[in-house]
Amino acid sequence: MEISAAGRLEVRITTADVGKRVSVRCLREPGTSTEKFTDTVGVLTSWDSGVLVITRKSGSSVRIPESSLVAGKVVPAAPARRRGPAASYEELARVAARAWRPVESERLGEWELRAAEGFTRRANSVLPLGDPGMPLDEALTAVTRWYGERGLPAYVQTATGAEGTQEMLCAELERRGWVREVTAELWIGGLAPVADQDASVEIVPTRNVDAAWLARYQRKGVGEVALKVLGGGPSVWFASVPGATAGAPPAAIGRCVVDGRWAGFAAVEVDPAQRRRGLATAVMVALARRALEEGASAAWLQVEEDNAAARGLYSGMGFAAHHAYHHYRQPPASESGSGLG
Repeated sequence: MEISAAGRLEVRITTADVGKRVSVRCLREPGTSTEKFTDTVGVLTSWDSGVLVITRKSGSSVRIPESSLVAGKVVPAAPARRRGPAASYEELARVAARAWRPVESERLGEWELRAAEGFTRRANSVLPLGDPGMPLDEALTAVTRWYGERGLPAYVQTATGAEGTQEMLCAELERRGWVREVTAELWIGGLAPVADQDASVEIVPTRNVDAAWLARYQRKGVGEVALKVLGGGPSVWFASVPGATAGAPPAAIGRCVVDGRWAGFAAVEVDPAQRRRGLATAVMVALARRALEEGASAAWLQVEEDNAAARGLYSGMGFAAHHAYHHYRQPPASESGSGLG
C-alpha cells in the first residue's frame, strides 16, 4: 500500500487509472469478518457512480464502494516470473491457437472467428487479439450473426492475469450480458525438466491418431471434424500406453504439438483404474523427448481450475500458471435464432 511521509495510508488512484493494474485496501463491511481490511489486486475495469470494479487474475470481478477505500496505488502490469521461459500473452495465445485449429475461420479486423461444427469451445470461439475494426457492439452483432449462420452459439475467448490480457473486454462483455461459462489456466515451463523425468514405461510417439487412442479420449462420438482438429498443427505427435489386456483401450494417452520453441501438451488422459502409476508422466516424457529432438525448449499446457491431480503433476514438472483464459457465451436472449434449440 502507498504510505505518505507522515506514515498514513493514501489513495493514489483516480478514475484516470481505469484500465491499469491496481492494488487497493478497503474497509470490510461490519460483521463479515474478524479482519478490518481487505486487499484486492487486479485491473481497474470501471469506476462509475462511486463504485470501483476490479477484475482479478482469475477473471472474477470485485465491486468496491469508493467510500470504503483506505489506500490504493497503480502496480506493474504483471509480476515478473521467477522461473520458466519468458513469454507474452499474445505469443502464447497464437501458439495455442495454431495447436488447436478450427476447420473454418474468418477475420474481423484483428479478431479471428473460428468454427469446427461445435467440437470444443476453443475451436468454436472468437480469438480477439486486437481491434475488430469497428465499435464493440457492432463487432459482437457480427460475431453473433456469423455463428448463428452456422447453427452455433457465439463464444469469445478472453484472458486475464498477464501483461496484455483482456480484463477490459471481459468487463464489457459482462456489462452486455455475456456469460462466462468456462475458466482454465495456461501453464508454461521448461521442456527439458519434463523430458528428464523417470518414465515407468517406454513409449514411441506416432504421427497419426488411431482408433485405440480415440477409445481412451474423453470426448465421445469423435467425427471427421474432430479428427481434423486433433491432427491440425505445425508438428503433431500422439502417444499411448497399451491397455492391460489385448483389445482394451490404452491405459493412457497424450497429444503434443511442436511449434518453434514451444511444445504444447493436451489430451493427457489415464484409465481411472490405472492412475498413480506414473502413466501420465510416461506419456509426457515420450512426447517431450520427441519435441526436444525437433528443437523445442519451452512447454505449455492448459489445465482446469478444479483438476487438483493434474495441477499437482504439472507443478512437480516445473510448470506454473501464466494466465487464465475464459469463454464468454452470447446472452441467452440473442440465441433464439441460432437453431440450437
